[in-house]
Amino acid sequence: MNKNKIKSLIGLATKARKVVSGEFSTEKAVRSGQAKLVVIAEDASDNTKKKFRNMCAYYQVPFEVSHTKEELGHCMGKEYRASLAVLDENFAGAILKITKDDPIY
Repeated sequence: MNKNKIKSLIGLATKARKVVSGEFSTEKAVRSGQAKLVVIAEDASDNTKKKFRNMCAYYQVPFEVSHTKEELGHCMGKEYRASLAVLDENFAGAILKITKDDPIY
């Protein structure tokens, strides 16, 4: 149930143009301080997960591993997406609240 809420919030944030996706754009958003939350696909490579985990720790950006590449891409209306950054504090806060309440994450 909570996975669906997260997908809906990512979809709404995408329509509001408050999400960037893809490794390069996500990295740029984190380094520039625009990213309020980074979401990495569960089936992304270990190298990608480690890279973003370390980068987010350094830049103090919340980090979540959730959904598959296909699910992340689908909720954005695109193909596969291994990484995305939420640029809006309110959307990021709402997603983090859901993941905090859900023991699976």
